[in-house]
Amino acid sequence: MLAETTTENTQVAATLNPSKIMQTGMGFWASKVLLTSVKFELFTLLAAQPLSAREIKQHLSLNCSDRHVYDWLDTLVSMGFLERKGLLETALYSNAEDTDFFLDKKKGSYMGGILEMANNRLYQHWNHLEEGLLTGKQQNESKDNKGNMDFFEELYKDERALQEFMDAMSGIQSGNFMSLVKQFDFNQYPTVLDVGGADGWLSIQVCLNYPDIQCISFDLPPVSPVAQKKIDSFGLTNRIKVVGGDFIKDPFPKADLITMGNILHGLNENLKQQLIQKVYDTLPEGGAFIAIENIIDNERRQNTFGLLMSLNMLIENGDAFDYTLNDFEKWTKAAGFKKVELMPLAGPTSAAIAYK
Repeated sequence: MLAETTTENTQVAATLNPSKIMQTGMGFWASKVLLTSVKFELFTLLAAQPLSAREIKQHLSLNCSDRHVYDWLDTLVSMGFLERKGLLETALYSNAEDTDFFLDKKKGSYMGGILEMANNRLYQHWNHLEEGLLTGKQQNESKDNKGNMDFFEELYKDERALQEFMDAMSGIQSGNFMSLVKQFDFNQYPTVLDVGGADGWLSIQVCLNYPDIQCISFDLPPVSPVAQKKIDSFGLTNRIKVVGGDFIKDPFPKADLITMGNILHGLNENLKQQLIQKVYDTLPEGGAFIAIENIIDNERRQNTFGLLMSLNMLIENGDAFDYTLNDFEKWTKAAGFKKVELMPLAGPTSAAIAYK
């Protein structure tokens, strides 16, 4: 019997591949290689010109062996982030095309802010996922507080951390915002209110593409100077108004269209419903509401990033979560909205749109 079982197990093992288990289970290795490269600004360095491993080692003041520098850089080659000509001592390293576009800090297309925050904040907080699942409590800077979204109060006390968070939000949403302003006809809505507008990046994109629209970027008061600085740099001060306030407690400025980028997912279900009702009550008849999120597919099988983001909301807020279009439709219909639609944007992100 034992021999039969052993033979059977051997046959099964021959047809199955454990690589998915190993790649995922040890995925933090690959993640940390990329995050470290962003922190060192390796891709910004290589955007100027190809360099040898020894030149990179010198530029970055690395004190490890040459062999480990090769290992680090060749890992990035194997992952598709770097290109290489030659081998070891003769090798010259340069950025892959997408790496150069998205991870060179000197380019306007830079999206590394979210990776910087992942390295500096989220990496350590995710080490406590087990505790989050066991307790249902947030595991970030304000894990000892009880309120939903309390971590913002802690985060915003540090000017550097605030700027890093704003850069992260812009970075993760840039492609989505650019896709949205191309696909959705904002011309139907003369005024746009972006709730949780962060540094004003969505309002800026709307105004750059629609010259007749006025925008309002609404976020907590500590964010206002960051947003104003960025808006001023684009010469849009006369078209984008920055308003400080708490979107849970304070009334919204009136607008024809209300947008939220990664806001609803940071709330528990009761607050989600309350905020959607507040949006509905603020909008005029014929107005619309757009939630830009990593909308999970209704069958909850395909959007892995959306599901992981929902777990990230456990880490950040305890009882917050990401959601499906069916969830969004339930909440918006309960508030009074007439219909909803889904507009795919960049990567795993979509715009869930509700019409009044």
